Amino acid sequence: MSIPLNAAPGAELPKSGRLSRLRAGLALVVENRSALVGLVCVSLLLLVALFAPLIAPYEVDAFTDGVLEGPSWMHPFGIDQIGRDVFSRVVEGTRISLAVGLLAVTISLVAGTIIGLLAGYYGGMVDSVLMRAMDIVLALPYVLMAVLIAAILGPSLQNGIIAIGLVRIPRFARVVRGATMSVAQLQYVEAARSIGASDFRIILHEILPNILGPLIVYFTLSLGDAILAAAVLSFLGLGAQPPMPEWGAMLNEAQRYLTTHPFLSVFPGIFIFVTVLSFNLLGDGLRDVLDPKSRR
Repeated sequence: MSIPLNAAPGAELPKSGRLSRLRAGLALVVENRSALVGLVCVSLLLLVALFAPLIAPYEVDAFTDGVLEGPSWMHPFGIDQIGRDVFSRVVEGTRISLAVGLLAVTISLVAGTIIGLLAGYYGGMVDSVLMRAMDIVLALPYVLMAVLIAAILGPSLQNGIIAIGLVRIPRFARVVRGATMSVAQLQYVEAARSIGASDFRIILHEILPNILGPLIVYFTLSLGDAILAAAVLSFLGLGAQPPMPEWGAMLNEAQRYLTTHPFLSVFPGIFIFVTVLSFNLLGDGLRDVLDPKSRR
């Protein structure tokens, strides 16, 4: 017997039911082209990041015999201005860039979820105070805020992660608040209140599990955005610092050779583009899959 994806919120499913629901969800992912393409590309990027030391033919800071040489069989992405293999550095940069995006978005996820849950559940003055504070941050351009915070904290990869994580908190808070306000009025939440369940228990056991769909979608979409923002900070000299093989830092080093040796910028730029596009496709596909209106 299969369990529909739109089973009642909070309902306990037997093990066989959970497996059936998982299989149904995977089938919807496979049927959705955006989700499937995004999932395949993100999986390949994760494999590259995981096995970077095995894939890279050279150490990231090892010097070769040439300088500023174009792509060849020995060096598929060429050799940079001080004799390092560009392919090895781009591969290692996959690990760094994905880690930066994951850490930054995790900061936003945790803080934004707490703020959104409190605002959406309690409403009233709590909602007004928290959301007005979030609105102040949202009133300023996202990248400009990240640049400002990174400049105040000082140029480093760690400070870039903190800056990106902080400026995305209001966006997560708004997503969680909206989802919480919808769920908090449902019958099973009212039933939990009527039997004397504490607010903490209701939020943790009744509301949070039932807003995971929007959170998963927004988390996935935010990963690509955070990776792009990290590359921008590094390109401006406020994030990862040379000689770290982060994609934005590599673009920073290569900008003076843009017209004479464009391959130094092309390959890190391609990886940034493909990574951001992959997470966006996966997020858009998951949105379609997790949206009850799109289920059959």
